[in-house]
Amino acid sequence: MAKRQNSYIPLSDALKEFVKENKLQKGMDRVNAKEAWQNLMGNGVNSYTTSVELKNDTLHVSLSSSVLREELSLGKTKIMAMLNEELGQELIKKIVLR
Repeated sequence: MAKRQNSYIPLSDALKEFVKENKLQKGMDRVNAKEAWQNLMGNGVNSYTTSVELKNDTLHVSLSSSVLREELSLGKTKIMAMLNEELGQELIKKIVLR
């Protein structure tokens, strides 16, 4: 457990320190990647998306429509760039559509 500090720090800094000390960043990245996919793709694509998982630097997306999978596979690099921009870091290096 961390030592108690007598000085005041902003809540955002305290949360960042908590995430860092408890090694929660990978889990936060997984959640953020899933939310970024949902925000960027919209209702049309999200209705055919069955799961979104971030494993290491690869985003695995399961889709229930083979036609949509083909369409999205043509724009993987653009989707990857948009997701990384939304996340604010170069987190995703590869997208696998299943």
